[in-house]
Amino acid sequence: MKNTGLGSLYLALAASIWGGMYVVVKVVVAVIPPIELVWMRYCVAFITLLIISIFTRQSWRMRKRDFLRVALIGIIGNTISIVTQEFGTMFSSAQMGAIITSSTPAFMVVFSWMLLKERLSLKKVFSVCLATTGVLLIVGNGHVNLSSQKGGVFLLIAALTWALMSVLIKRVPKNYSSIEVTNYSILVAIIILTPFVLGQLHEIDSAQLTRPTIWGGVLYLGVVSTACGFLLWNRGLQLLNASTGGLFFFFQPLMGTFLGWLLLGESIGGTFWIGTTLVLVGVLLVIRE
Repeated sequence: MKNTGLGSLYLALAASIWGGMYVVVKVVVAVIPPIELVWMRYCVAFITLLIISIFTRQSWRMRKRDFLRVALIGIIGNTISIVTQEFGTMFSSAQMGAIITSSTPAFMVVFSWMLLKERLSLKKVFSVCLATTGVLLIVGNGHVNLSSQKGGVFLLIAALTWALMSVLIKRVPKNYSSIEVTNYSILVAIIILTPFVLGQLHEIDSAQLTRPTIWGGVLYLGVVSTACGFLLWNRGLQLLNASTGGLFFFFQPLMGTFLGWLLLGESIGGTFWIGTTLVLVGVLLVIRE
């Protein structure tokens, strides 16, 4: 029960942190192109986690077979998923991003059943459907431009690959700390992206980078969204089964909409609170199971 409580807390915090990410990405990506932005936030995140690992005296020893698994996580989740998410956000709206990426838990349930042989109960399927309905009610308050097909394709790829990555984390032995797993996977992503980025950095307007909203956004994405968010998500998945953990992903659009109302004065209707209730009920059902 202790692991269930801690795992639930870690996953809910990670998804809530990512809830405020879409607005930040939308602002920063106007100055820094998607791939360069992902590379920058990973460099910031890697340095942050490296400092944490030094203070906590982490062991960086990892068996070759296990490192290959972590490298696969870095390729699928930290590289393909995040890059396509940035492109999807750039070509579409934040609300479309919330709608399409809310399919991630459903994909996680399917991948968990296929790859990890986790039991696919009717209650779990009902919980995903219930929470998905809640998300559609939450983000359905505003206008969603469904004509952004290119952005929609990128976001769908991001949802699929993030779900697969989250399930693959369960195949990494639990004797490795979440800091080790997270930082190695981020390092793999940095290595892959560096050849694509180095020749393009000079094209970024350096004067724009001095704006507090831009460098502050990069720091937020690197330290809070990537280092802290990935750390909490990976640790939470180590404590819960993958299909159950996926339900907490629904906190992302919930928190994003709530913060938009609280900080930006965006309007929300009664459907927000109905949707929030459905999301929470869906999560509570799988936790009780």
